[in-house]
Amino acid sequence: MTPVLERTRARLAAIAAPESSDSCRLLHGRGGCYPGFEQVTVDFYHPILLATFFKASAEADIEAQIVAQLAQLAEVEGLQGVLVQRRYLPGAPLQCAWGELPQQVYARRAGTRFALQFGSSQNCGFFLDMEPGRRWLAARAAGKKVLNLFAYTCAFSVVAQQAGAAAVVNVDMSRAALGRGRDNHRLNGLGTDNIDFLPLNILKSWSRIRRPGPYQIAIIDPPSFQPGSFVAERDYRKLVRRLPEFMQAGGEVLLCLNSPELGADFLQQLVQEECPRCQFLERLPGAEDFPDIDARRQLKLLSFRFQ
Repeated sequence: MTPVLERTRARLAAIAAPESSDSCRLLHGRGGCYPGFEQVTVDFYHPILLATFFKASAEADIEAQIVAQLAQLAEVEGLQGVLVQRRYLPGAPLQCAWGELPQQVYARRAGTRFALQFGSSQNCGFFLDMEPGRRWLAARAAGKKVLNLFAYTCAFSVVAQQAGAAAVVNVDMSRAALGRGRDNHRLNGLGTDNIDFLPLNILKSWSRIRRPGPYQIAIIDPPSFQPGSFVAERDYRKLVRRLPEFMQAGGEVLLCLNSPELGADFLQQLVQEECPRCQFLERLPGAEDFPDIDARRQLKLLSFRFQ
């Protein structure tokens, strides 16, 4: 086993009570910290490992070697399956390369579960690298009205409600994703009387979004490049420009951007130009499981206060 995968093995072996431990990234090759593994990531969602390949390797058998060693690791640790997704192929196909895929797999966070779906889309339903944003929200959501734009499966909403938010408004174009978000609340024993799920095209629905406001916290987490829906370099300023319409004075905003090509300075410049009433507070540190040799390429999480 290579030193990199040996480090992955040691990390997995050290996880206590894996059936109830938090899900995590075991190997983040994309950060460039592990030469030879830049094309692969490995995630742990008990009882499976998910290996994702983002580009084809120049050596034809390197993928097979990595998968074979992960299968050995999974068997030793008593896991049920190793899933492999190849993002570099059309449709990002996913296969079970060893063992079997359980009927239901969950992402786990601090005793909370989020249902995952493998194979139906490129993403499984939970973003591990967003953990600093979830911690940020949990620390300040109590008693607040929260707006969650581009809510996807509503992990932020679950965290906000558990932290005592007064209300949460989730907005996303995908009715199916919001349905999964509603299920995630129920999965964790949370009622939805004070939670809204609005299936809207955000850029065309500002009157509907304003109506439940003003908001004391807003989280904006759009896709970086989704032609026909949202392209960050072109459309992000349209979001920032609208902040004065729905934010309460003194409210906090978390702007998120997952684009390796666009740095934190891109967001800060947009805010200066489109909403100068927003005061920059800090860039949240990256998730510990996602080391990167270039901070510009990491997930950007910038917090602001609306004056």
